Amino acid sequence: MIEHEFHAVAFAENFSLKEMSTAFGEPAPAATGRPIQELQRPLGDGEAFYFSFGVIVFRDVAPPAREAEIAAVQRIRAAARLKLSPVATESLRVREAAEGAVGMSHGVLVVDQLTPGRTGIVALTVGQSAAVEYYERIVDSMFERTAEWVDRLERTGTVAMSVRPLHRFIGEAIGARSEVIAVLHLLDKPDATWDDPAMDAIYDDLRDEFDLVDRYDALEHKLRSVQESLELVLDVARDRRLVLLEVSIVALIVLEIVLSLVRPH
Repeated sequence: MIEHEFHAVAFAENFSLKEMSTAFGEPAPAATGRPIQELQRPLGDGEAFYFSFGVIVFRDVAPPAREAEIAAVQRIRAAARLKLSPVATESLRVREAAEGAVGMSHGVLVVDQLTPGRTGIVALTVGQSAAVEYYERIVDSMFERTAEWVDRLERTGTVAMSVRPLHRFIGEAIGARSEVIAVLHLLDKPDATWDDPAMDAIYDDLRDEFDLVDRYDALEHKLRSVQESLELVLDVARDRRLVLLEVSIVALIVLEIVLSLVRPH
């Protein structure tokens, strides 16, 4: 029986895997005609998986070696005047047991054999869970900020005249929603699952273990709610500006009439 540990670290910034491979002196990821999503790098007795959506997943890498690798990546980014900050983590234990039933058991993934293909799928799923945690924090913050706008509208019955902050906030919400959809690929099974029926079931078990589908749906629902609420607040702000514009026009007409009456003939 052999046990493995997968540890994912998510960052606020995405990775350029071509730049990473060049900096580490690793062979460039194979061209597939699609955007490069993953870079695999041996690290001691284990390995590190870099995903383009800003996650590093370590397999069987001790904490000091993980910290050293993260520090190396931070130096690479600092050279390009970019800051790299860890924002979320996720872990999973995998047990190889030839006689064991394949699947999740008390929070541990049990497999008969951890092949390279299965290792990559486990790393991807653990990395997705860490990424989802990061996006959950962003969306929760947006939800709270949206509630402040709605509460202000409820208390005063109106909003501020300037709509530029609202425009920026709506753009931020739309951008976050697009990024969640683009980088997590939660509805697309990895190609390797089609070649390994057992891994197909394992992948489903992993998604259930991390509640990825439910968490993804919750993110989508919250982001949609944020966007719709902000658009409603924006409509109120526009209506107020329109009323003020109409009042200004009426005032100018009245002023013109008054001036015409008092002007000497």
